[in-house]
Amino acid sequence: MLKVIYEDNHLLVCEKPVNMPVQADSSGDMDLLTLAKRYIKEKYDKPGEVYLGLVHRLDRPVGGVMVFARTSKAAARLTESFKKHTTVKKYAACVIGNPPDYARLEGFLVRDEESNTARTADESTPGAKKASLDFACVTRKNGLSLLDVSLHTGRHHQIRVQLSSAGYPIFGDQRYNPSAKVGTQIALYAYSLTIEHPTLKTEMTFTSKPSGGAWDNFREEMSALCWGIRIRYMDENIIIVNKKAGIGCAEADEEGANENSPGSLEKLLCCALETENIYPVHRLDVMTSGLVMYARNEKAERELVELIKNRKIRKFYHAESFGAPKEREGRLSLFAVKDGERARVSVFDTRVPGSVEMISDYRLIGRRGARSLVEVELVTGRTHQIRASLAHIGCPIVGDDRYGDRTLNRQNKSGLHLAAVRIEFPKDMKVLKELNGRIIENSAEFEAE
Repeated sequence: MLKVIYEDNHLLVCEKPVNMPVQADSSGDMDLLTLAKRYIKEKYDKPGEVYLGLVHRLDRPVGGVMVFARTSKAAARLTESFKKHTTVKKYAACVIGNPPDYARLEGFLVRDEESNTARTADESTPGAKKASLDFACVTRKNGLSLLDVSLHTGRHHQIRVQLSSAGYPIFGDQRYNPSAKVGTQIALYAYSLTIEHPTLKTEMTFTSKPSGGAWDNFREEMSALCWGIRIRYMDENIIIVNKKAGIGCAEADEEGANENSPGSLEKLLCCALETENIYPVHRLDVMTSGLVMYARNEKAERELVELIKNRKIRKFYHAESFGAPKEREGRLSLFAVKDGERARVSVFDTRVPGSVEMISDYRLIGRRGARSLVEVELVTGRTHQIRASLAHIGCPIVGDDRYGDRTLNRQNKSGLHLAAVRIEFPKDMKVLKELNGRIIENSAEFEAE
């Protein structure tokens, strides 16, 4: 039976089952195109041959979201968008090995028609085509890493070949993973597809979640990924999310979020995990990315709040700044006065009436031209503390229009270069015993640019 995700007069979006060919082949097995045409014919009582345009493909063993065109006009426009790579195709992969938090894989691939395989090659190799993809490691569990993969080109077996060549073969991939066992299902799935509607011209995103096999390790993480959320760590008491810039942590943080924001991260997590309540225990600015914690019950919330209040949990950030601090490492002890109407703080070297102390430890990691990468540990947690403090010492953060140089920031298209990258837990926790002494890390995505 065909699982339909969305349909109208121009589109049919459905879930391709694993191990089903997209269109008829020599195997004689039922294919998705035939199944979809049969669905249209029966539902709408269509006489004669049903038109359904095939505008993209998935490998036979791979399942996930596919869109078909119901009119020739829609087919032409969708085909052009896939050709120009204006569609956004997102894949999830469970891989072996120890991939980095973020990476871009670029190279050249050659297809072997006889063996129906592909391999990496030099640019000068006859038939070689450029291949490019990005991936983020969402989380690691039971010897597997869950990757969120974005394709920039669409080569034959591209994800499978490039990940295998990089040392991270996909679980169950019997062509490109030498350790895969016969009969094991490949853990690669097209979970999200974003297109521009061919007539309405509105952006539409469709998702589908895999199940069974290796995916059972990541059921809740995949549910969250389909809502655009990367869960870095999770147990029965706590969720640690890698927040994207442009979204608030909690319902009260939505002021200043992107106009297209679907709601707070708190709200989205509740929807993704089908729960009524989670408890935000600390905040990141809307435009700051990185690790943020949520308690899953009131006992965990109380312990986390107490630990944060007593500064037992250490939080580290990476910031890319214009310029560099005078010393390679040190402590910034400054004073801030908050201006609620302007939604910013003024910073002073000494205490002034109405000010609060803000303390940050920093370490210069490295320099790249006029920019520097600085690690900051918060000792206090004041409004815009890192942004205002670095700007005050002459090192405004790249992309910070509020405290930085607007002229310089107009040249930057990738947002605020500030991310929460590491959380260190103490060793004497009571409710959160699983995290005693644990360090949860995630590289800043802007470092891969």
